[in-house]
Amino acid sequence: MMNSLVLLVPLILSAPIQSVLNVEKVAQEGAETWLELVDSERYDESWDEAASLIRNAVTKEDWAQSIRGARAPLGKLVSRTVKSRTYTETLPGAPDGHYVVIQFETTFENKKSAVETVTPMKDSDGQWRVSGYYIK
Repeated sequence: MMNSLVLLVPLILSAPIQSVLNVEKVAQEGAETWLELVDSERYDESWDEAASLIRNAVTKEDWAQSIRGARAPLGKLVSRTVKSRTYTETLPGAPDGHYVVIQFETTFENKKSAVETVTPMKDSDGQWRVSGYYIK
């Protein structure tokens, strides 16, 4: 009886971890699809596909101008790999919700070492959509 209990504990504890990993994976897939729009300079479409948090905060025109100004000097994407991804329900300056903060190690033509932080959130329609994007 004791051996069965010992075997059940890891299974019970791994279920929430597996759930978070699945959420992070789905959010990352959404972020990467969104980044493809930005990488191909489809900035209006990136606004269309962004979370309502972005669409309610900035106009499509202002978004496109801002992201173009940030990305154009960097040149074309050379490579991008996931550095980290973290699920959270709170972020400074944002309403409570479901977020995954993803950091990518990125190389552009004109910037060899950058960190892109992309933050998808579970939007009101249940879809994971990007609510934040920053480059360092």
